[in-house]
Amino acid sequence: MPEIERFLPALRQLHDRIRQRVLEATQTHSSEDLSRIAGNDVDTSGDLVFAIDRVSETELVDFLTREIAADEPIVLIAEGLEDGQRVLPEGTSEEDCQWRIIVDPIDGTRPLMYQKRSGWILTAVAPNRGPSTNLGDVQLALQTEIPLLKQHLCDQLWAIRGQGAQAERYNVLTDARTPITFRPTSADTIQYGYASICRFFPGLRDVLAEIEDRVITAVLGPRPPGGTMTFEDQYPSTGGQVFSLLSGSDRFVADLRPLMKEVAAERGENMGHCCHPYDICTLLIAEEMGVAITNPAGGPVSYPLDVTTDVAWVGYANESIRQQVEPLLLEELRARELI
Repeated sequence: MPEIERFLPALRQLHDRIRQRVLEATQTHSSEDLSRIAGNDVDTSGDLVFAIDRVSETELVDFLTREIAADEPIVLIAEGLEDGQRVLPEGTSEEDCQWRIIVDPIDGTRPLMYQKRSGWILTAVAPNRGPSTNLGDVQLALQTEIPLLKQHLCDQLWAIRGQGAQAERYNVLTDARTPITFRPTSADTIQYGYASICRFFPGLRDVLAEIEDRVITAVLGPRPPGGTMTFEDQYPSTGGQVFSLLSGSDRFVADLRPLMKEVAAERGENMGHCCHPYDICTLLIAEEMGVAITNPAGGPVSYPLDVTTDVAWVGYANESIRQQVEPLLLEELRARELI
């Protein structure tokens, strides 16, 4: 078994345990209880910390210490940890660790705690290259769906670099697991498909919406009277958006919020919450399935593995769509001096 593969069984077990704990919490607590602001109101990334986020934190550290770090020390990176990371087991030097593991115990907290849409558990493993370790170094990625209470099926996907991706569907009621195959769309156009630029929270939405409108019009031309050309889906879960790209639901997704800093400053506004590396740490799964995920300038998504860096990214379900959309998106962003 290649060295990296030995982490997969333990990490899958961890994801199963976190999913079960969160499901139990949603069964026994109201949305009002789970959406209560917890701790010191924000975590080290600046995001709000809700009561539902606390459900998985103890499980995460205890399990990794016992099942992985007891045999080989690791650097754990996750929101909620002091300074955003912890060396396990306690007392070990960071330089003595061969691996970094970055985890988002619940991505999509907001829609999950209100029982609107699934959340996701996200984990990625990369060789320890110190603070310069980045998303491009990830060798193993795993993401697991946390379903709604009324939903009895949920998915788990994983990938090892260069070996493709695999997936399994889990039945909450029967405990049965079934292999499943996902494929990105084979459509060569965004027309009549889901194509979105993220604008989840108030502030600067007008700019992001205008960029989306101008790019889509440049790609497809003016919309016909009474008609539409594309649809959008504002799903506040980066893991969920990546899943939508690799599973064929979405054709184009861009999260450009970090590019809005100068616009916010010109308006005298504060920047809102942005995507962070732990939110998109499982992009390897989509890439192994042929999805193209880039930074806004079209280069690799090589942000450091930390909990504070603001991440902007663009996802194209396949290369045909990338060739159709990317040149016009880049033209628009350059005209606005955003890249």
